[in-house]
Amino acid sequence: MELTNSAADARRKEERRDFDELVARHHRQAYNIAYRMTGNRTDAEDLTQEAFIRAYRFFGQYRREMPFENWLYRIMSNVFIDTLRKRPKARIRSLDEPISTSEGDAPFEVADERAGPEETVLTKDLDSRVQQALETLPDDFRLAVVYCDIEGLSYEEIADAMGTSIGTVRSRIHRGRRLLREKLKAHKDLVGELGE
Repeated sequence: MELTNSAADARRKEERRDFDELVARHHRQAYNIAYRMTGNRTDAEDLTQEAFIRAYRFFGQYRREMPFENWLYRIMSNVFIDTLRKRPKARIRSLDEPISTSEGDAPFEVADERAGPEETVLTKDLDSRVQQALETLPDDFRLAVVYCDIEGLSYEEIADAMGTSIGTVRSRIHRGRRLLREKLKAHKDLVGELGE
């Protein structure tokens, strides 16, 4: 019995060492993908951490002959979609609808969110404009475009990561790129960079 326990302990230590090496190798790329999915650092860090936690929890089920990053991207996609499903739905209200307060009804005021001069200069950066446009895409299109055009994955790798067919991946990439072009029409220099 003791021999079995020590063999199991040795196997767990070896798996942990293997997992730690994979995390070190893929953490930066996983974070970059998470940032493109979520659009901000805090959510990207949370998504990356949760994906690696789940990957560790199910590492015994990972088939070593398959690329680790494909398996991890599938986990990340699932965590991202699970997170979106748990978020409360936004309530749409009319700008003419007053807000009820303890002192009576008050007009609904919207803050002026136009960028100041400093922010205007910063948003001229290619990355920030593309990121803003990416955030407006439906989730499946955003994931497909990020995996293909930003991370350079093949259609097969994307299909595996998203748990769908190659035809669906091609369709999502095509439609996602088209939506991005529409969002970026004001920036004609960017549209050519996104391909047809």
